[in-house]
Amino acid sequence: MMPKSRKNLIRKVKYYEKVNWGIIGCGDVTEKKSGPAFNKIESSKLAAVMRRDPVKAKDYAQRHGVPKWYSNAEKLIADPEIDAVYVATPPGSHAEYAIMAAEAGKHVYVEKPMALNYKQCLKMIEAAEKAGVMLFVAYYRRCLPAFLMVKKFVESGVIGKPHLLNVRLYRSSSEKLLQSETLPWRFVPEISGGGLFVDLASHQLDYLDYLFGPIVSVKGFAANLSGQYPVEDTVCAAFSFESGVLGSGSWCFSIPAKKEKDEVEIIGSKGKINFSVFDFSPLLLQSETDVELIEFPRPEPIQEPLIRSVVDALLHGGECPSTGVTAARTTKVMETILKDYYKPLAFGDPAGGQTFEKV
Repeated sequence: MMPKSRKNLIRKVKYYEKVNWGIIGCGDVTEKKSGPAFNKIESSKLAAVMRRDPVKAKDYAQRHGVPKWYSNAEKLIADPEIDAVYVATPPGSHAEYAIMAAEAGKHVYVEKPMALNYKQCLKMIEAAEKAGVMLFVAYYRRCLPAFLMVKKFVESGVIGKPHLLNVRLYRSSSEKLLQSETLPWRFVPEISGGGLFVDLASHQLDYLDYLFGPIVSVKGFAANLSGQYPVEDTVCAAFSFESGVLGSGSWCFSIPAKKEKDEVEIIGSKGKINFSVFDFSPLLLQSETDVELIEFPRPEPIQEPLIRSVVDALLHGGECPSTGVTAARTTKVMETILKDYYKPLAFGDPAGGQTFEKV
């Protein structure tokens, strides 16, 4: 039965004729992956953007036909014409801006990973619930055709009962990173929450949560074996899902380019499915009677299907599959896997959680 507060919220948002969006942090991810989608969707409009550098904020607004720009997040959030805020900054400020927007009565769509840690995620959820606004997270694979097809195959029984899955993601270190004098923010745990494992594996783990339900038990190990940067570069984990499926994962971000791999393998009682999460390689389906390769194009903007479901939720009470509640579970899993690699720093973060340093 739907909670009373949810019913009241649906009645409220049905009166909107159009969702006016504001973006906080109009960096690279908003150029093609997300930003253009807000104006492509019916009854949705990108009304304002914010970036601390006013020159870059103005440039983005002019290039994308956005009527207003700000260099201060509080001013964008306070804009009475803004109904919903997309927080597209690095994870270190997700909680601060999401809570600020929620307290101002704005609905929130936040980039992944949801926050630096699970404690921050809980504070974001609490703020949204207290303010009576909706909170969504940009785990957009939950709405992409290729991944919906995998879910359909799993649920239809074409591979029988799912028993086991294996996740493998191996990436090489870029020359640009190795030659840079300043580490990109994804390699600074106080800003990112961890390394490329947190940035990339979050998509994989969240999607598996969508397929098989919450991970209820997890054990992991992490190390930095290349010595190229302070965050983890090699991770392995074992986990079990609420549905009973067992899984394992291995991630390495310091291998030769020719050895890169991106694969999830789901093994069932009557067959298996192999697919990529980032490369959009053809999906391989092996049933008892057939072997099939299925190709799926990469949609652009890639976040459009998920943002469409967010707009539908805000206007018509539709169900978006990626919420603060589901995304917080993924953060908790990653935090558990990495807990022996990191330890809390003495100082806290703006939302009352903790950042990390290498043990």
